[in-house]
Amino acid sequence: MKVIKCLSEIEDHDIAITIGNFDGVHSGHQKILKDINEACKNNGQMLVVITFVPHPGQILNPQSNFLLNSYNERRELLSDIGIEVILELEFSRDFSTMEPAEFMEKYILVGKNIKSFYVGHDFAFGANKKGDHNFVKEYCSKRGIEVNILSKHLSSNLETSSSIIRNEIDAGNIEKANKLLGREFYVSGRVIKGEGRGKKIGIPTANLGFESDRKVPKKGVYVSRCTVGAQVWHSITNIGNNPTFNDTNDLFLESHIFDFDNDIYGEELKVEFLERIRDEKKFSSVNDLISQIKTDIEFSKKYFLEND
Repeated sequence: MKVIKCLSEIEDHDIAITIGNFDGVHSGHQKILKDINEACKNNGQMLVVITFVPHPGQILNPQSNFLLNSYNERRELLSDIGIEVILELEFSRDFSTMEPAEFMEKYILVGKNIKSFYVGHDFAFGANKKGDHNFVKEYCSKRGIEVNILSKHLSSNLETSSSIIRNEIDAGNIEKANKLLGREFYVSGRVIKGEGRGKKIGIPTANLGFESDRKVPKKGVYVSRCTVGAQVWHSITNIGNNPTFNDTNDLFLESHIFDFDNDIYGEELKVEFLERIRDEKKFSSVNDLISQIKTDIEFSKKYFLEND
């Protein structure tokens, strides 16, 4: 995949463009972008997906526990569905107040060989969201650029959007979220040092470090899958505050990887969430906690026997 900073970087090919945040690259995004890409190839055009860094929501209304993927993961997810070129625009408060015509001149029409512009049905940009698809169509038609208005995508009769998926993840409905995503929701990062309590009780865990703006599922225990390097392992993952041991608001993400005893401190770990087992709870004793974890492990192993 090629990541560019300006459309003028592409000089030797007719291009088509589309714009969006594409947080999560969910099933709706996948369907629409695959359809656009296919149409572009049939027309001899190269599709450039235009998106923003940071996510506009994180500038206009910063939140923790928000992004469905990191920006690097977004690139990988877009590449996985066949997108070859991405234009990443730096988003800021000044950027958000730009007049639509100025945005078009400064960031879009600098590409001299744009032939097609694919616009979402609810697309709007610029000051007071004045740059809707009607504006784009009128502005581009004078310059010989074809504008295509995209219809709303539905997945299994449910509206698919990044906001809906965030709500499902917050509610612990991970299977529903995965269905809407068209893949398993995951969090990735480096394995960091923990308290070592898991190892002391015979159930070692890998503690994942993650950015505060990154979405994580509702607190609880999940059937999960962990990727270390090129290898994939079955696991269970707990998200929470470790109430049996701690009185803290710090959030931990810890995975017990089955039949695995490698030292992976500092390595990259990807944790996919498959099914929610239970809420996190405070146990009256460490022995009660151990007993429950063993029950969770048996539940997960049965899950994999039935679903792998």
